[in-house]
Amino acid sequence: MVFYDPTGERFGLPTYPFKLAPDGLLTRRQLRDRQLRPGGQEAAAQLLWRRGKRVAYLFRLDLALPKRTATPAQWAAITKALTARRTCPDCGQVKPYYIPRRTGVCLDCTPGGAE
Repeated sequence: MVFYDPTGERFGLPTYPFKLAPDGLLTRRQLRDRQLRPGGQEAAAQLLWRRGKRVAYLFRLDLALPKRTATPAQWAAITKALTARRTCPDCGQVKPYYIPRRTGVCLDCTPGGAE
């Protein structure tokens, strides 16, 4: 196996081939699926595949922390920002879609758009 280096001697970090990571080491996406985050820890190992052109860092499960949740004020700010992205600056209507950045106005206000 080309990418099997559990000591980290060849790649500087313990390295495993795709789908062969040891138990207790998870990628960021796998942590996220468990409602966890790396929590500031350094990568403990890595996965390499596609001739070494793809890499995924592995983090220790026992050091992972719970994902943080947004405060009510943060949720209010997110809602306000997303509503602003759906509000047409020309007609002022809130649309069920985001205003295209290309035109900067809703499809009804776009010249030659929906009529």
